[in-house]
Amino acid sequence: MTQTLQDPLAARLARLPTAALWVLAARFKTVSLSQMPVLAGSWLAAEAGHWRADVTLAAMLGAAAIQIGTNLWNDAADAARGVDRGDRLGPPRMVALGLLDGAQVRRGAALAFALASLAGLWLVWIGGLPVVAVGLGSLAFGYLYSMGPWPMSGLPVGEALVIAFFGVIAVSTTGWLQGVAPFAPRTLALGLMIGLPAAAVLMLNNHRDRVQDARAGRRTLAILIGDRASRASYFALLLGALALAGWIAPSAWLALPAALILWLGHAMAHWPVSARLNRLLGQTALAQMLLLLAVILG
Repeated sequence: MTQTLQDPLAARLARLPTAALWVLAARFKTVSLSQMPVLAGSWLAAEAGHWRADVTLAAMLGAAAIQIGTNLWNDAADAARGVDRGDRLGPPRMVALGLLDGAQVRRGAALAFALASLAGLWLVWIGGLPVVAVGLGSLAFGYLYSMGPWPMSGLPVGEALVIAFFGVIAVSTTGWLQGVAPFAPRTLALGLMIGLPAAAVLMLNNHRDRVQDARAGRRTLAILIGDRASRASYFALLLGALALAGWIAPSAWLALPAALILWLGHAMAHWPVSARLNRLLGQTALAQMLLLLAVILG
């Protein structure tokens, strides 16, 4: 159900330029989650002397477009399903607030997916059919995350799928396109290290929205395991990523992400379920960046 501009938040956001509203709908704040696996795979290639700038740029463009398309489609789809209501605690959703038209946002999502497909054509020309399979799977994930009879955003498999697509598959595929063994232990460990914080972002969102999601008929992992386990799972995902980083490249640089991860675990354990938790979204994405940086420097 779309809210009216009488809503104080909607009225405040309505003063922003239309371009700014699209940026909010695309959720650029966490788009880095799609870029880190590409950079991780490209770093492995550069370390082996096989780095290709064209592969890195095409993969970054395609990954960003898929994430943006997924976010836009989710904005429109959740508004249509009545999931995003006036008591929403998460970042504002443009269609639900009546600031952007749902049909236009869906067209924007389709355009983003088309852009991802164009970027993927270059990667297909290099890698062939395996890249087609990965690309189609990624596009399907982006669409089915919010659409279909059983949207994946409302199922308890979301975190696992994020670890796979935003971690292991993305890192392994990017590395493979540049001459890196995709199933080497170090490649898979790096993919997990990247994917776990991305899943922590989703766990944080689902923990914050448990009450609203349950009312809408969703069955996310956070709903199934409850409050305490959701908080603990978020911290465990980040600690797991830190442990993998220490295995891949132990160094003093790990103190930077370790300090942030400890702070995030403390905040998640003690902060009440409220809009305040939104502050941790960007910081969790930052922890992922610092982990990769520590591995590279180490």
